[in-house]
Amino acid sequence: MENGNAVVEGLSRPVKPVPLHPGSRTDATGKAVNNIVLLSLPDEEFNLLRPDLEPVELPQYEILHQPGEKIEFAHFLNRGMTSLVALNSDGRSVEVGIVGKEGMVGMSLTIGLYRGTFRAIMQMSGNGLRIRSEALASALSCAVTLRSELSRFALMHGMQVAQLAACNRLHEIDQRLARWLLMCQDRVDSPILPLTHEFLAQMLGTGRPSVTLAAGVLESAELIENARGTIKVLNRKGLEDAACECYGVIQQFNGGLGLK
Repeated sequence: MENGNAVVEGLSRPVKPVPLHPGSRTDATGKAVNNIVLLSLPDEEFNLLRPDLEPVELPQYEILHQPGEKIEFAHFLNRGMTSLVALNSDGRSVEVGIVGKEGMVGMSLTIGLYRGTFRAIMQMSGNGLRIRSEALASALSCAVTLRSELSRFALMHGMQVAQLAACNRLHEIDQRLARWLLMCQDRVDSPILPLTHEFLAQMLGTGRPSVTLAAGVLESAELIENARGTIKVLNRKGLEDAACECYGVIQQFNGGLGLK
């Protein structure tokens, strides 16, 4: 067994790799790696990628790629969260997915597509490792586990996108807001979420007054605390009860990606 890549007798393929503990690997500058995909790779594949992984700080609202434009870099987040946002011609937008330390931003690169469909924007500041699209393509040609892990992420993320589409159509704004805050907290491991009502409205595809009313409902129930530009989760269990059923479904996807 190497890094959890055991071959079980009678099976012709390796079982799901067990990620190393966060910080047990470092990038070329000596900084800890916390990305679950990178921690799941066998040593030889991580060492193949390591020289091409460039550490980057990712401030809030930084755009990683735009729809229709060439994706120059794939990003493996160590901390923070990226929103994938669908844009309408009239300027309206809605979030169709989120990516944190569990995956990679720039998934179309894994199938040879160098242009994305959505805007990828840092919703919560953080840091990570980026790799040029050409270097990633070269690594994917020989890194079996990397291809497998990114395929797993693509499948789970596709399920998440489908669930969010149903959620945005079927559920009330306060339920959707509760679900969304829980998904954010799952990825940043903090009760304090630096989010404005205006940005929440963009992500949920609704107006700011609707978000303010929904946040007021959750605050009145003492589930969250609103401050200027920040939301603090006070009662995680209560917030789970207030969320729509979609959060429970998405949690199953999270488990497949190494999130709680």
